[in-house]
Formats: sequence, C-alpha cells, structure tokens
Amino acid sequence: MTRLSKISFAAAFAARSARLAGALLITASLATATSYAQSVPVPKPAPKGRDAGADAQRGPATTGATQAPPNPIIPDPRRNVPANIFQSFDANQKAQAAKVSAYLSSMQTLVGNFVQVGPDGNKTQGDFYIQKPGKMRVEYDPPNPIDIIADGSSLVVRDRKLATQDVYPLSQTPLRFLLSDRIDLMKDTNVIGVTADDMFVSVTIEEKQALVGTSRLLLMFGAKDGLLKQWTVTDPQGYDTTFAVYNLDATKKLDPGMFKIDFTNYATPPG
Repeated sequence: MTRLSKISFAAAFAARSARLAGALLITASLATATSYAQSVPVPKPAPKGRDAGADAQRGPATTGATQAPPNPIIPDPRRNVPANIFQSFDANQKAQAAKVSAYLSSMQTLVGNFVQVGPDGNKTQGDFYIQKPGKMRVEYDPPNPIDIIADGSSLVVRDRKLATQDVYPLSQTPLRFLLSDRIDLMKDTNVIGVTADDMFVSVTIEEKQALVGTSRLLLMFGAKDGLLKQWTVTDPQGYDTTFAVYNLDATKKLDPGMFKIDFTNYATPPG
C-alpha cells in the first residue's frame, strides 16, 4: 500500500469511527451524529418531515393526562465510577437490578416524549417509539432534522435536511440493552454500579470496544413506580448525553412500517 493510500484509508476509517461515536451518544445518541470529541452542535433549521409510517402514529404519545417536560437529572461530571472489574454487589443491589431486569424484559412497546441534554447543555425535545425486540424510532422536534431508526439489526442516524443517513450495527450501540427482548443485567451486561434512593434506582453499565473505547450507560428508574425515567450515555472522552422520558404509554400498538429503514431515498456518506 502506498503512503497516499494509507493516508486515504486512515482518513476514511477515522471518519467512520467518528460517525459511530456519534451514534453511541444517542441515548442515544444516542442522538447526535457527532464525534465524541466535540459538543453537540445546534442543528440547522429544517421543516419537520415524516415518513408515511411515522405519520400513521402521530398524535398524543400517552393516554390520560399529559405531563409537562421534566428537568433531566444531569449526573455529576466529577462522579467516581468503580474501576474494579470484579465489583461485587450486596443482596439489596442485586434485588434492585433484578427488578429493573424484570421491568425491561416485560416491556414490549413503549411510546413517549423526551427531553435530551447534550454535552454542551443544549436541550432538544421530541417523540420516541419502541417495539421490542430491537426496534426504535426517535424523532426530534423542529428545527432539528435528525431521526434515529433501529429496525432490529441496524441503526441509522438520519438527517432529513441533507437526505443522508449513517448506518451502524445495532449491536454496537448501547440501545441494544433497552431493546433486548429479555435481559438479565447482572448476567448479560457489565454492571459496575447499582444505587437507590427515595427518587431513583440507578444502574450503570460499562462497555469496552476496541475501535471506540470505553463508554457507559446510566439507566434511571422511578423508586416508587419502577418506570424508566431517563438514561445517560458517557462517551470515551467523558462527555454525557442525557435522555429523559415522560408521557409514557406501554399499550399503544405501533405500525411496523415506522421501523423500516429507507435505503433508497437517503444516501449513506462514504467512509
């Protein structure tokens, strides 16, 4: 391989890795399609476009009284996370993790609204739709032109304004823990922290990937109702993206077309 070819290959690989890092911020990333080394930029204005499958599901995301957007709980950036890979847990922590696992395993569909806080403190809002196993759709309110769609095997971060999308294996994003049909957190993930107080039960999962680095997923559930409240993804550089959910409805029937990835009308950037 010539020196020029090596440089071109390295540049393409770096670009691809940066986009993958962006997908991991969902939470996502999970929701932004940016590099882990940067703050989330404010998207350029764009009209809110929807696919036919999404149009069929528009309307209130919850039955009953509509809640006001919550104020996300932002983790302390100075927090200490156990580094011991042989971290042990007492009976109460194991019981709390078991309750969370049972809740996640019992949930088959979930619809709601969200407030996302990026590493730079900017807030964005929108709607999300989950159908297990493996399917999710995240739609941001205008002017944000980003949609995130998981179809069970792939995940795309789509820019409606540019008509482009980045495609990643769902298995390489933290979303797979939320979208698993059945999950036992203590057995199926690397749990490094379980805490509980009067407000929340929190579980922290750590994941190490050779190409991306170490990321963490902090799941928070209501101490009284046991429902999912928010999650925070911490990227390898230590930047947090928090995704707080509300107006939850676990009974809504969803159109499978919402989770189909359009590979025809949206181009995939090279690299």
